[in-house]
Amino acid sequence: MTSKNIARPLAATVLLAAMALTGCSAPQAASAPSSAADTAPASATPSPTATSGPFGGFASAAEACSKISEQATGATLLPLSAAQGKTAELQQSKAELAETAARVPDSLKADFANLKDVAIAGVTDQAVFSSGKLQAAMAPVTQWIATNCK
Repeated sequence: MTSKNIARPLAATVLLAAMALTGCSAPQAASAPSSAADTAPASATPSPTATSGPFGGFASAAEACSKISEQATGATLLPLSAAQGKTAELQQSKAELAETAARVPDSLKADFANLKDVAIAGVTDQAVFSSGKLQAAMAPVTQWIATNCK
């Protein structure tokens, strides 16, 4: 019975994630490659973060788009791993999701962190899917992918 309760919202979430991935097949052309020496003058932050560049902690737009799309989709599948009793796989997925959250560009950092938190909460609270919380958390990430990954 529990699997039927989460099957439809989970399927819808996976479909949304797949649609986001198809929008990320070829990254936008970027400006000339930058290096640490090309960064803008220091801002109000004491030191630049690894995610302050246009691609965050990723070397290129293609890498950022690929990893962010992959992890956003993976976030929607966390409860499936939990339901199947794949504890090691679940822990690995959580770790990869957290690592990606730390590397996303600053413009996506809060939204991706929210997606991560909501997806992890969905492992133990199936209402995250049925209430639309996961879809709501996925929306700004999907929008970022649609805007930045073409």
